[in-house]
Amino acid sequence: MARKTTPAAARNAGDAPRFPARMDAGAFLRRHWQKRPLLVRGAFPGFRDPLSKDEVLRLAGSPDAESRLVRKSGRHWSLEHGPFERSRLDRLPRRDWTVLVQDTQHFSRGCERLLERFAFLPRVRIDDLMVSYAVPGGSVGPHVDSYDVFLIQGQGTRRWKISRPGDPQFVPGLDLRILARFEAEEEWVLEAGDMLYLPPGVPHYGIAESECLTWSVGFRAPTDQEFAAGFLDHLGEKLALEGRYGDPGQGPVKHAGEIPEALVTHVARLLSGMRWDEAEARAFAGRFLTEPKAHVWFAPPKRPLSLARFEVAASERGVALEGKARLAHSRGDFFVNGEAVRAPGDCAPWLRRLADGRRLESTAGAPRALRELLHAWYREGLVRIERGGKTR
Repeated sequence: MARKTTPAAARNAGDAPRFPARMDAGAFLRRHWQKRPLLVRGAFPGFRDPLSKDEVLRLAGSPDAESRLVRKSGRHWSLEHGPFERSRLDRLPRRDWTVLVQDTQHFSRGCERLLERFAFLPRVRIDDLMVSYAVPGGSVGPHVDSYDVFLIQGQGTRRWKISRPGDPQFVPGLDLRILARFEAEEEWVLEAGDMLYLPPGVPHYGIAESECLTWSVGFRAPTDQEFAAGFLDHLGEKLALEGRYGDPGQGPVKHAGEIPEALVTHVARLLSGMRWDEAEARAFAGRFLTEPKAHVWFAPPKRPLSLARFEVAASERGVALEGKARLAHSRGDFFVNGEAVRAPGDCAPWLRRLADGRRLESTAGAPRALRELLHAWYREGLVRIERGGKTR
């Protein structure tokens, strides 16, 4: 279990900008990743919230954002889904409620940059950066997650309690999966810049001690059922089977409601003959893992640049993936937002850099095919031009 003073010393100076301060990625992954909790005091020295309280609550009122309101009154918990009018939130009591907003990296450059600090892990495993705004006593209750999470404290303070993993039992009749029994074994009060890592299955309970913002980096953990169902859907799109069932020798039947054994045998033979290889599995994984969430949509620029003007701007200022865009690569194959990328081989080094770092400082010297591809993505709202911290 994590202890109250267990900061990890940074020993990889070359990669340090990518990691939270005072944290060695290799040591962390060996000792703690999916194994045990870790508290890192001062993980982000001088931490500044990428969004203010007012910006978070404004985002909670947007129909484009996924938001929730959790309230507690005595032993009763309630959950509502947004968007929420600011006037409604301003009328809430001074205690015991919290607002959560998912995917803040879709709406804020600062949130994008905070999420990029975790690029020592595969990007397809990172789900989103969620923010919780809470008044004193605000919480989502004691619960357990099936995925890894890094909890970064912003303004204010929050008390975190953790318990030993076990067989979770939940309070019946609630919209929230709140643990029926929770006995804290360790607890800490986190202040601005502190970070708590929790592996899957660790029961935890966070309670705001003051008005506060907490940032949560959550990880994707698809179940085997989801992988299998997704792959079957993938195969259904790829198959082009020519045959059709027939029964020219069929005689009179005694039981018209019975499924013919010949038909069952035909289906079994057909399914057993279906084959796939590693390349097909790779194609599925790339599409599945880069598929945007169902509510995500992309906004093309209102007045897009021509290809010629785009090439000049991208060469001088560089380009970046929008926060919503997902780009990944695997052994020379590339995937963006659930689709395979078709591009000449000389584009591969550039696309790898873009997938790994989510930006290219300049496209000077890039193949024309890449510049055309980036321009197409720009027109679709997947890519933006960088300019002095602003975009267009």
